[in-house]
Amino acid sequence: MTLNPSILLRRLYNWTLSWAENRFAGSALFLIAFVESSFFPIPPDILLIALCFGKPKGWFKYAAICTAGSVLGGILGWYIGFGLWESVGEHIINAYDPERHTWMKIENWYEAYGFWGVLVAAITPIPYKVFTIASGVLGFPLGQLIIASIIGRGFRFFIVALLIRLFGETIRPFIEKYLEWVLLAVTIAGIGGFVLLKYLH
Repeated sequence: MTLNPSILLRRLYNWTLSWAENRFAGSALFLIAFVESSFFPIPPDILLIALCFGKPKGWFKYAAICTAGSVLGGILGWYIGFGLWESVGEHIINAYDPERHTWMKIENWYEAYGFWGVLVAAITPIPYKVFTIASGVLGFPLGQLIIASIIGRGFRFFIVALLIRLFGETIRPFIEKYLEWVLLAVTIAGIGGFVLLKYLH
């Protein structure tokens, strides 16, 4: 018996919402945000949104947890690039950019924009894990990476959580009605980040 992909998506969505009532909800969000900043491909935004829907009054706490996990994960990414490049970091980068075209663009971006390049990457769909690992390899100061992560990732996650808190009940019917399209848009945004890197100068 084969399940319709639409049914599978909705089951996943409902399962994710159920974490709002689970005592491990914060831990799950922290873990996903942590690993996403260094190697995991799935963004934590979906779980953050689901948890804020399930428990709107906890929006600030969830945004803070997501930010903390992401910042610490970014530090791990930096250390992977700095000290584990050949054994770990290179394999992660090869999975995303096997021909290293993107890597060369990142080097140019660092030289041109430095701190501001990292800050933009922290906010936008540009894959942040690539920047955190590259930061370690290219010698970008860890302190500046942490500051950019706190500002950029904090801005992104707190804005998302606040929007759910303010307009959650208004936009929730739309999201649940067009769930497949919403998840597709999130996926396209993630892929678009990798494509965008190829055109950075």
